[in-house]
Amino acid sequence: MSVRRVMGTETEYAVSRPGDRYANPVRLSFDVVAAADDGTRGDIRWDYRQEDPVNDARGHRLDRAAARPDMLTDAPQLHITNIIAPNGGRIYVDHAHPEYSAPETTDPFEAVRYDHAGDLLMQHAAREASRRTGKPIVLHRNNVDGKGASWGTHENYMMLRAVPFDQVTALMTAHLVTRQLFTGSGRIGLGERCEHAGFQLSQRADYIHARVGLQTTFDRPIINTRDESHSTDEYRRLHVIVGDANRMDVPQALKLGTTSMLLWLLETAANESYDVNALLASVALSDPVTAMHEVSHDLTLARPLPLADGGTMTAWQIQTRLLTAVCEVAAMRYGTDSHGTPLWPDTQTRRIMEMWRRALVDVAMVRHADNDTRLTMTQEGARLEWLLKWQVLERMRRRLASSGHDAAWSDPRIVALDLRWAALDPETSLFDAVKPHTERLDGSDADTLIRHASSQAPDSTRAWLRAYIVREYAPQVVAASWSRLTVRETDGSLFGFDMSNPLQWTRERCEHAVCDGLAAGEPVADILRDIIDGR
Repeated sequence: MSVRRVMGTETEYAVSRPGDRYANPVRLSFDVVAAADDGTRGDIRWDYRQEDPVNDARGHRLDRAAARPDMLTDAPQLHITNIIAPNGGRIYVDHAHPEYSAPETTDPFEAVRYDHAGDLLMQHAAREASRRTGKPIVLHRNNVDGKGASWGTHENYMMLRAVPFDQVTALMTAHLVTRQLFTGSGRIGLGERCEHAGFQLSQRADYIHARVGLQTTFDRPIINTRDESHSTDEYRRLHVIVGDANRMDVPQALKLGTTSMLLWLLETAANESYDVNALLASVALSDPVTAMHEVSHDLTLARPLPLADGGTMTAWQIQTRLLTAVCEVAAMRYGTDSHGTPLWPDTQTRRIMEMWRRALVDVAMVRHADNDTRLTMTQEGARLEWLLKWQVLERMRRRLASSGHDAAWSDPRIVALDLRWAALDPETSLFDAVKPHTERLDGSDADTLIRHASSQAPDSTRAWLRAYIVREYAPQVVAASWSRLTVRETDGSLFGFDMSNPLQWTRERCEHAVCDGLAAGEPVADILRDIIDGR
């Protein structure tokens, strides 16, 4: 592996009904998810049997009786809350939010396309739900309400289980605390309930209160230990819950790509005789939770963070150390060119490493600029989401002040603009208005590729087969999950198809059998047997 690995995202959307402060968000969420059904998928239930939310990566299990009810996500729901998306992803109600889980992808650039494809699917569902109910329902892609509530934007990475989890915890703690410099989406208000006026880098940081834990909705940890791989025994799934709901391409790709590269470092270091424990000791923070908050609040980008060994480093210095470590291991593994640059094994990895280096240069430039200069930094703003949002809101704040208004960061007009940044509806979204000024990963083809990703599954993972079977044989599909399909035989009995290996059931492997079977009118269970037999 390099940066390429099975990965995916999960996005919870804020849901509301304008003008109705008493609207029930759970009811609205059900309306949105029901509207995501095209009339053929609503009867397919989600198969919870492969989920195991109380299994802890630290080597033990939480007693179900001791778990909070919201942790037991494997409990079947009494109402229809789940729709298999046309692209092989999942749309469902999660607590009081509609959620989109993107299909499995194999590199960060593909993952970004399928992540933003969810915005199209969810906005379409919200419009349809508004039409059906006769009342407007709107969605926002953000993480906070400014009154104490937070909802998640999660990342998932398949990684080798052989890597000791304490090494994963140590390296990811340093990374997740400090990557906010270039992955934060920006937020007005300091503290969970905006106890203090101000602007900060990350929406999610203030809601993190523990270093390590199994929980995701209370005392949220930097490192989530839920051990539920949705894959084969050789792999675990690293479930990351501290990230922001980015709207821009570059921070989203960096969030996924840099984390994947550091997992690659852990998977590779031992084979290259690299002293990973020395690296971990050099970047160990003395109080990671406090550092998480301080990095987000520090617009100077230069605050020293106390280390466990008694020294200090800034977030930028820690990120630089991490990037250097990846390059050192890559030089051992792949060799270097005449300039000393590692000979990266694929285009995606080379591109992410170039973007990581560029992001640290951007942060350094912003760090040494005063506020007047920061307002003019269009290139950096095209890549740093928190900076672009700050530029837009700071200009508004200065215009209000020049008109004689008291324009503090807590001004309701500025707070309203912050919310409009997250609006999915392009007619009201502030982000959509400034999107032409952002750097797009796919250039002029970006919107076309995202539309394609909203209707077609990735070719390179099992999502392709899941989407195909659900599209062509929905009446015969009884249940689905990430790692299993259950279909009905012609005699009414059930046939279960194990899809544990996410890289085995790809378009290349399966297309011939399913297309031939469809043309011949074969029952879906027989087609799946043909695939197992390699026909």
